[in-house]
Amino acid sequence: MTTENPSMDTLLHEERTYPPADSFVAQANVGQADYDEAKADRLDFWARTARDLISWDTDFETVLDWSEAPFAKWFVEGRLNVAYNCLDRHVEAGNGDRVALHFEGEPGDSKSYTYAELTAEVKKAANVLAGLGVKQGDRVAVYLPMVPEAVITMLACARLGAAHSVVFGGFSSDALRSRILDAEARVVVTADGGYRRGKPSGLKPAVDTALSGGDTPVEHVLVVERTGQDVDWVEGRDIRWAEALEGASAEHDCEFFESENPLFVLYTSGTTGKPKGILHTSGGYLTQAAYSMKAVFDLKPETDVYWCTADVGWVTGHTYITYGPLAAGATQVMYEGTPDTPHQGRWWEIVQKYGVSILYTAPTAIRTCMKWGEEIPAEFDLSSLRLLGSVGEPINPEAWTWYRRVIGGDRCPIVDTWWQTETGANMIAPVPGVVSLKPGSSQRAIPGISVKVVDDEGNPVENGQAGYLVIDEPWPAMLRGIFGDPERYKETYWSRFPGKYFAGDGARLDEDGDVWFLGRVDDVMNVSGHRLSTAEIESALVSHDAVAEAAVVGATDETSGQAVVAFVILRGGVTEDENTVEALRAHVGAEIGPIAKPKAVHVVADLPKTRSGKIMRRLLKDAADGKDVGDATTLADSSVMDLISASVKK
Repeated sequence: MTTENPSMDTLLHEERTYPPADSFVAQANVGQADYDEAKADRLDFWARTARDLISWDTDFETVLDWSEAPFAKWFVEGRLNVAYNCLDRHVEAGNGDRVALHFEGEPGDSKSYTYAELTAEVKKAANVLAGLGVKQGDRVAVYLPMVPEAVITMLACARLGAAHSVVFGGFSSDALRSRILDAEARVVVTADGGYRRGKPSGLKPAVDTALSGGDTPVEHVLVVERTGQDVDWVEGRDIRWAEALEGASAEHDCEFFESENPLFVLYTSGTTGKPKGILHTSGGYLTQAAYSMKAVFDLKPETDVYWCTADVGWVTGHTYITYGPLAAGATQVMYEGTPDTPHQGRWWEIVQKYGVSILYTAPTAIRTCMKWGEEIPAEFDLSSLRLLGSVGEPINPEAWTWYRRVIGGDRCPIVDTWWQTETGANMIAPVPGVVSLKPGSSQRAIPGISVKVVDDEGNPVENGQAGYLVIDEPWPAMLRGIFGDPERYKETYWSRFPGKYFAGDGARLDEDGDVWFLGRVDDVMNVSGHRLSTAEIESALVSHDAVAEAAVVGATDETSGQAVVAFVILRGGVTEDENTVEALRAHVGAEIGPIAKPKAVHVVADLPKTRSGKIMRRLLKDAADGKDVGDATTLADSSVMDLISASVKK
């Protein structure tokens, strides 16, 4: 990403800032002192944090061992049990009656677990898994819907020192099989199915297909009966979850494991060839997860009700549903279904029902709610909310301000977080009691984290310039490698800029040195030598009154190398006429510059999204290039691409 001529880089400049309210600052968990302490001695800061937030059976002596870089060891000599930190210690501290988990099923069923009740369930599940031969060092595959049994299974594995490998329930049997084989999982925990948009969807049939060759290491399949669907049954292999736990003891003395004991392997989606299993371990990961709950989300476990809308099949569900909130002693909500089932106010109904005070969701979901109209959330009491979070992709300023105004009542700070499966926990986010917020920017690294924006040679860029985001110091929650493939780990993440972790994202520093993300490097288009960010053009489109959502790709162009092609969804009540496309092109030209004007704008009814809500721009690029659209099986609605392809061909 060249920065020799900064005029080639369109700068998303944001005049609006939102300083923290005095009342928020007065009660904030973290202030400027944490930044100062971490800057003075980063390792001492993390050592104190680890001892403050985590219970260690054996204290550590070495904070960081970087002698085998880029393979880190944090809190060496320390011994802990992750599940004990998430459960038992809260019960022992007298908080067993605090609700740990409010589960809300899509059909409307609900169940709440106190910390004492959740601890008992995890102990039973650990006893069941141990009875099936699961022990420290083993892997357990988890293929479940968004139900409490997913969290219980993950914590039961952690209690035994076994690593779990959660596979998103929307993945196919082939994807599940490849992950089972790569992780060498001995046990699979699944369900007959889950609920999706008002209907039961199957899961166990995919497990049966994945295991049908008989050449996997899987010995047992535990089956949660969620929907009551008829499923095939393999005697001797398949075990009913409820029956197994009913006969299990609720007593289980946990063992304490070394800080670097593997906690989970999570496979990144969308890669070609062999799945890429991201390996995370225990002590460093849990420390940073717990710290980010305190610092970024300002969590107060005695009073807050926290809700992360992610799926446990993704890293956000690992860190910000299972491990971070429970290590912090939070009360949280877990929801099985979609935001529009049975009606488009479902999320806000849940916020009102449980008095949610911290909400963490994705920009795609926010833009979808914008499209539905602000009169829907207006029907519900959202006054309990005090902090909002954003995760998954850059959030455009118009969605940010809508989120703050309509959902947050113009009072809630928004923490726009940047991190990855590989980083394990929040890395860049505005600590809400310290930072004046800028719509659309994640702004700065959290205390104890060091990031840079660099040019092609790896040199830091000046404020106002663009480049590549790198992490230039090891961090506690960092991945410990790609499972079974150390060379691939070094090649993938550490070869582009030696000694620095390359995140794969383009970023720009504004005049204050705050970070603005430009999306993945392959989402930065080169149009006639000009570097244009898809995120910036999408933000410009969505800032138009007629546009609800937008996705931009760089299509192959013989003249300019790449041409900007936009796909937009119009707001409710807006109809397309012959002037719509030209008006949107002109709007982008006015917002960014003539070079950024889309060559084509396609008005579509929907965009191709995965079940987790991410827009599959790769498929849009295929359509824009006139190619046959690739694999669309991971989309929530695969028919969307047929309509888009037909529109483009017109």
